[in-house]
Amino acid sequence: MNQFKTAFLLTALAGLFLMAGYAVGGQQGATMAFIFALVMNFGAYWFSDKIVLKMYKAQEVDETTHPDFVRLVRDLATNANLPMPRVYIIPSMTPNAFATGRDPAHAAVAATEGIMRILNRDELAGVMAHELTHVRNRDTLVQTVAATIAGAIGYIATMARYAMIFGGSSRDDDRGGAGALGALVAILVLPFVAMIIQMAISRSREYMADEGGAMVSGKPLGLASALAKLEQGAQAIPMDAAPATAHMFIVSPLTGGGLLSMFSTHPSTADRIARLQALADQGVGITSARMPRI
Repeated sequence: MNQFKTAFLLTALAGLFLMAGYAVGGQQGATMAFIFALVMNFGAYWFSDKIVLKMYKAQEVDETTHPDFVRLVRDLATNANLPMPRVYIIPSMTPNAFATGRDPAHAAVAATEGIMRILNRDELAGVMAHELTHVRNRDTLVQTVAATIAGAIGYIATMARYAMIFGGSSRDDDRGGAGALGALVAILVLPFVAMIIQMAISRSREYMADEGGAMVSGKPLGLASALAKLEQGAQAIPMDAAPATAHMFIVSPLTGGGLLSMFSTHPSTADRIARLQALADQGVGITSARMPRI
């Protein structure tokens, strides 16, 4: 269901993107917008892992420096039928973790020093299994595409705003008032809708990663317990995180509730915990054949 939802939302986001390009520049505008998105997607997909790891000063570790942690990740990667990813530690006391990399063969997982201090082994296994599920599901690609298209729609809206301020823009058709109205919609409405869709895609992928993490580790309750601790830790020790990377972390490093939940990159922690408890009631932690490896 979440896979179908993601496909539907990505299609809707792509449709909004073409609408924005056409509203601002007609057929030529839609074509230019498509080319622009392809270039942005390629750059973001190919280099985003290096950028984000450097942004958070992540240091690569191995079995010499962090033997227990690296072996845990290795066992989980084996359980998930994935190549061993590169493993990083982030020098931050805020408990959190993320995965990145353009594909499973070039993946990396990163955990903060804070998460290593507050989680027990079962909880940490659940968290890292969650991150490896992101790798297996190629969520870096999915979310990079979503973020890039949404950002491109915002870019088109900004260009349209400047074009209207400085006397309008040339079009390849004579649409008159309808063209001006379309440009106004592109400026005011489409970026807002695109942001909501992008956040919905991110939340859907988090649910999938929670379920996959519970199955890979065989410890849905361990992951549920970890999410509760991480939620409290993120509020107690806020992280200086860039909003553009918030979707990567297992719990959002940003805070906000009420109407702001529509723009959250993550589902509510209470809802995620309830789903994991339901998985445990179904016997996921008992029946997993992979569980003895951890």
